Amino acid sequence: MIAASNRGLPPSSAGSVAAYLTYWLENVAVHHLRENTHTRYTACVHRYLVPGLGKKKLAKLTAKDVRTWLNQLRTICQCCARGIDARRDQPRCCAAGRCCRKLLSPPTLTYIHSVLKSALEHAVCEEEIPRNVARNVRTGTPRPRRFEPLTADEARQFLAATGGHRLHALFELALHTGLRKGELLGLRWEDLNLDAGTAAIRRTLQRTNAGGLTTLPIKTRASERRIALPARCLQSLKLHREQQQREREAAGTAWQDSGHVFTTVQGGPIDPTNLTRAFITLLRKAGLRRIRFHDLRHSTATLLLEQGVELVVIKELLGHAHIGVTATVYAHVRLRLQRNAIDTLSTALSSGGITETASSDGDEPPPCTVLVR
Repeated sequence: MIAASNRGLPPSSAGSVAAYLTYWLENVAVHHLRENTHTRYTACVHRYLVPGLGKKKLAKLTAKDVRTWLNQLRTICQCCARGIDARRDQPRCCAAGRCCRKLLSPPTLTYIHSVLKSALEHAVCEEEIPRNVARNVRTGTPRPRRFEPLTADEARQFLAATGGHRLHALFELALHTGLRKGELLGLRWEDLNLDAGTAAIRRTLQRTNAGGLTTLPIKTRASERRIALPARCLQSLKLHREQQQREREAAGTAWQDSGHVFTTVQGGPIDPTNLTRAFITLLRKAGLRRIRFHDLRHSTATLLLEQGVELVVIKELLGHAHIGVTATVYAHVRLRLQRNAIDTLSTALSSGGITETASSDGDEPPPCTVLVR
């Protein structure tokens, strides 16, 4: 105890990692995280952190302990570790005598590590421990998730398929502005200025375990933004408003006045899952490959980059906190544009020479032809 006191550790740090993680989830994280994020954190703690590190003393946890645990977690089949296969009607992994090697992906490992770092960082702030040992462990940077954005031809084909759909204005707005699913469903008519052609992105619609469909403020300040709307979207929104008015009259007293731009036939908010189902149906109708709804956002950014729009403009439109996020996510597009630019230069130089025809005022050397190899 004297040695621990000399190291600056308070007496309360003698508890286990599991006890502190439980305290952190119930008294700290619950007040600083959104409900869905807190649910994911809780699942991560009970599924991975407590079984792996829960019995260790918080004050005696070292970077070596964290690294050893992460290395084991990286090689353990999750069917075996969590008993998933034993609960199946027909076992096909460990219970059947053959391991399927269902390993955690690098992004999942990075996420688990980040949850541990967040918890230990708060322990440092409360002077439970002198330093965050998880920060001394590197999990490596996972490769960004690959996505397959729509090409210009595919985008036109998709918009043609949505022509008669009651949510045509939503899909057109998604493909022209790159708004997220929750941002589209959270739009209210008060957020739109159809005369000025702008939209204020202030809120998002999410489904939570406690409140069901809930409208929440935008997560970050960078995401709260005002964007310009193209003339095509303005026309679609005006037609959509007229259609919504006809649906209101048809519903009568059953109409739910939620104020949202995109609603159900009864006026209530649209469940994000139902929107995904409608999106997949339209992809099938258009004869396109199956992609995620979020890939419409990637399609917007990719098409803008290919049209030569500056990265900072795309960053403001998408609501990224830093331009580095935009540059990292769409690095493959920028590389393709660089290759096209280099090929253009190579074509210009492959003619055998470039003739300089600039006029001279006497101070410069006379123009000449220079052979470029």
